[in-house]
Amino acid sequence: MDSNDTTPLIAKRTATPLPKFQLFILLWVQLAEPMTSQVIYPFINKLVGELPITGGDEEKIGYYAGLIESLFFVTEALTVLQWSRWSDHVGRRPILLTGLLGLSLSMVSFGMSKSYLGLVVSRCLAGLLNGNVGVIKSMMGELTDSTNVARGMALMPVVWSTGAIIGPILGGVLSNPYERFPGIFGGAEFWKAYPYALPCFVVAGYCMITFLLAYFFLDETVNSDKARLRASSMTTMENADINVPPSTDIVPLPMKDVLTRRVIIVILNYSLLALLDIALRALQPLFYTIHVQYGGLGFSPPAVGLCLAAFGVLSGLYQAFIFTFVYDRFGPKRIFVTSMLTFVPIFGLFPFMNLSARHGGVNTLTWAELSLQGMLYVIMDMGFSCAFIYVRHAAPNKRSLGATNGLAQTSISVMRAIGPVASTSLFSFSLERNILHGWFVYLVLIVASLFACLSSTALPTKLEADDENVVDHNENTSILE
Repeated sequence: MDSNDTTPLIAKRTATPLPKFQLFILLWVQLAEPMTSQVIYPFINKLVGELPITGGDEEKIGYYAGLIESLFFVTEALTVLQWSRWSDHVGRRPILLTGLLGLSLSMVSFGMSKSYLGLVVSRCLAGLLNGNVGVIKSMMGELTDSTNVARGMALMPVVWSTGAIIGPILGGVLSNPYERFPGIFGGAEFWKAYPYALPCFVVAGYCMITFLLAYFFLDETVNSDKARLRASSMTTMENADINVPPSTDIVPLPMKDVLTRRVIIVILNYSLLALLDIALRALQPLFYTIHVQYGGLGFSPPAVGLCLAAFGVLSGLYQAFIFTFVYDRFGPKRIFVTSMLTFVPIFGLFPFMNLSARHGGVNTLTWAELSLQGMLYVIMDMGFSCAFIYVRHAAPNKRSLGATNGLAQTSISVMRAIGPVASTSLFSFSLERNILHGWFVYLVLIVASLFACLSSTALPTKLEADDENVVDHNENTSILE
């Protein structure tokens, strides 16, 4: 092969500065989802227990509360693809603004609900009207280029971790204000009748403030029809030397053309990562809370919250300040494969922590194992930033980025709906049947982790600079390969 064939057409560019203000608004919008989805966690069990549907049977609380927690992701999975597809045609801003309004209304409705049906409807409304998560990832891909995409995408897990910390704090601190803060709320019977309304109202208020911020200051990243025609003529002139068809990258593709081999591979691996991650997140509080003799550590609720918050803060800081360096040094595939592989020791540490607690209580060894699990958790979490980047590059063209993200987010939402139920049920099944001393659940998850690690080897090693490449959709080519 002639050495000239391997010479890049365009010299490597220096990193483009991130559009800081636009990213700030976009990440502010993203923060609304983890806050709305998780603000109910501290009080949902007590709220459901106070409703007639349980008949005073505390054993039923977990079932009904778990259903409420899962409904957000179940209903989101039903509509997120369509919202993302619409955003390719009507623009990102209208979808984001609609999603923020939907989240705000659903939170007000949830806080005012006095029946289980009301809670169900409110939670379903939140998921059905919220297509923001896929659209946000599309906008992040459009606001960045190949020189700064790692820096931009690394911020998204940080925001999710932040919302996952703020939401439960608000739900725990602001619930039942009539009794907890009588000097401020004791004079209004409303707060006595609706003890869980305040945290819901606060989050709803945040969504409305974010709505106004996005309405006035967030720029559209999908051009109008006239703008696309102008862009087409400009693209023709700019790319005349490499003979690129002007309309290749400005037309949304049919769904059958979006489902390319590379898109399927990326979404499959992203889904496996999300499934294992949500299984871990569901098992952690259960394992930390349940008594030592039943296979856990017997932590108090504050201790559980402290551990989970510490994991979130540590991961967020690592993503914000170190991920870009690691990404530039090792590339997306090595990081993603390593991320999948870390699930093996993460799940494998659970039995060892219980063993050390059985033979001396929660001691120094137990805390050392817990700390090691936390460090591995940080490494695992880097896989999400790589997954966001892979999805961005897998899109057949820029105008199908919304559809590609919508497909990915639909799969993720399904995994996040079934993952907690599957992992916690398997945990209970392992204990009840005493399979492998109750540790059968971890064996299953370790095997699943190894399968996911094997699957991740199908991902491409390098990502070409998509800003300088256009895919020919008449051929089975890929910017990933």
